[in-house]
Amino acid sequence: MSKLDEMATKVRKLQLRAAIAKMKLRDLAEDLPGKWTEIEEVAEEASAVFAELDGAERELAAMKKLR
Repeated sequence: MSKLDEMATKVRKLQLRAAIAKMKLRDLAEDLPGKWTEIEEVAEEASAVFAELDGAERELAAMKKLR
């Protein structure tokens, strides 16, 4: 498997993790105000996943340009 294929696979996995994180945020919002104590934890998790996804997508784009 080439580095480009590996990066594309990593991006797809991160996209799935990001979608799950987004669903957790939505579910939490529906449970407010009852679960307000979980806001910070869920938001930090979502932020970290989306930041990692953004970096991987940029790296993949750069790899495609060099190809």
